[in-house]
Amino acid sequence: MKVYLFRHGQTFYNKNKFFTGWKNSELTPLGKKQAEIIAKKLKDKKIDVAFQTRLSRSKDTLKIVLKFHPECKKIITDDKMIERGYGILEGKSHKKVIEKYGQKQFDIWHRSWDIPPKKGESFKMVEKRVDKFVKELKNYMKKNKVNVVISAHGNSIRLFRKIMENASKEETIKWFIPYDKVFEYTIK
Repeated sequence: MKVYLFRHGQTFYNKNKFFTGWKNSELTPLGKKQAEIIAKKLKDKKIDVAFQTRLSRSKDTLKIVLKFHPECKKIITDDKMIERGYGILEGKSHKKVIEKYGQKQFDIWHRSWDIPPKKGESFKMVEKRVDKFVKELKNYMKKNKVNVVISAHGNSIRLFRKIMENASKEETIKWFIPYDKVFEYTIK
């Protein structure tokens, strides 16, 4: 049984370097092309079940990917794989946050393992919900004998990879998650 995990395509917030978090932001034309790249990479794979989050960028990317998969009859919305919540930073540009709080504070909020922005989440907090998702996913796949795709977000993918690849915290926070790459895992 296979898991095919990918990041949504580029959004206007991504392009313009805004903290998106749990806000919706539409896919850019490039983001739609990136979703097409993912779709082509997965075209010949068997997909039984798809997972998305409530955010439009996850859903819109998944819709493009599933156009080649009429066999996929079930789409599950699960926010344990939603983007990291950035709290008070959501909707604000990186540049303005740096101007207001300084580069050092920006770096702490952006990539610190255990210090969240006010009303937001740290990587450590996101890992807890992603770990719960991974455990539930493995049980679901074993019980139902299915292949799945997951249309997720950069930060939740970081933690999914950390769990599945037994990576360190230090490695995890340094990863850039491309918009057009598929991470493939075998569940036994």
